[in-house]
Amino acid sequence: MSYQFSQKNRDIYLTMGLLQEKLSKYREPQKYMEMGIYPYFREIDSHQDTEVTMSGKKVLMFGSNSYMGLTYDKRIVEAAINAIKKYGTGCAGSRFLNGTLDLHIQLEHELAEFVGKDEALVYSTGFTVNSGVVPSLTGRNDYILGDDRDHASIVDGRRLSYSTFLHYKHNDMEDLERELKRCRPEAIKLIVTDGMFSMEGDLAKLPEIVALKKKYNASIMVDEAHGVGVFGRQGRGTCDHFGVTDDVDLIMGTFSKSLASIGGFIAADKDTINWLRHTSRTYIFSASNTPAATAAAMEALHIIQAEPERQENLWKVTNYALKSFREAGFEIGGTESPVIPLYVRDAEKTFAVTKLAFDKGVFINPVIPPACAPQDTLVRVALMATHTKEQVDRCVSILVDCFKELGLL
Repeated sequence: MSYQFSQKNRDIYLTMGLLQEKLSKYREPQKYMEMGIYPYFREIDSHQDTEVTMSGKKVLMFGSNSYMGLTYDKRIVEAAINAIKKYGTGCAGSRFLNGTLDLHIQLEHELAEFVGKDEALVYSTGFTVNSGVVPSLTGRNDYILGDDRDHASIVDGRRLSYSTFLHYKHNDMEDLERELKRCRPEAIKLIVTDGMFSMEGDLAKLPEIVALKKKYNASIMVDEAHGVGVFGRQGRGTCDHFGVTDDVDLIMGTFSKSLASIGGFIAADKDTINWLRHTSRTYIFSASNTPAATAAAMEALHIIQAEPERQENLWKVTNYALKSFREAGFEIGGTESPVIPLYVRDAEKTFAVTKLAFDKGVFINPVIPPACAPQDTLVRVALMATHTKEQVDRCVSILVDCFKELGLL
């Protein structure tokens, strides 16, 4: 039976096209805008710090990933400016062709040494590390195994792969082993996991994953985006924290959090890096990191290693905040990091809490699907090394008021 267009449908089709017709029906954001609780793209008109200015109003910043509090450090700003003066504002090409600077090579050497691997590659963003590395490593007859709360960049990377993807329940090692048993023994089996999970704040069970790797002859890639600067000796990450660096095959990290810049890296043995350097499409076909971003990340790396008190301060304020939120009666799950989820379990109320908190002077981030399961919506509080206990007290007090106002506490 042929489909008969009504005159109205025909007019829409002629003026908009089928794509535009489909997209015009997406009104979910507008629903929350009309309710006055739309929480995204809020404009900041000052530098990132524990307090920021938004539309002339000062608010406490508890929604940043700048765990070391370095995004406006004068040394890093100066390093970026000096790099622009020497190299210009961009590289006008990919690393593969004309876009490799001596600055990139130096940073790669330092990152490899920092995380305990032979070599490293620097990418333009953290997202393109995962989306470019994951599909490059395995073939049609191989397997990629991932935690069901892995970051979206890992998910997109495995979607680009021809390999069979098997996911296991979050941090459920029995489920991971069940999936490993399904794999053909002779096939490559790559386990990819976040080291620290960015929304819930808990850590991957890396020692147990390593034990399963050895039992089933698998390989491991760990995303240290939120682990670098926070965990391990001098901020070397969760692999160092658990003492499993030598047993983890690939370590990934970003510059946009503790390293106060933009970009990312992958570190591994020489053969793996040689393979990725010549096969990873997001590395080969993306313009290389700007000189300023590269120099900024390198200076941040130097500061983190030279000033261990930053990491110490982060953990002092983190432990204080964890204790304060628990004593106030919030549900914060199994977090053991500077990321503290306050569970709401209702998308609309999650947005409402975010709006109330902002009106009272606290910037936090809402987390709804696909960043979490539908039943696990939350607001995310993130700590920096430069936060004070007094700022934490103000944050907790305000959020108690907000949650009570909505009947959540």
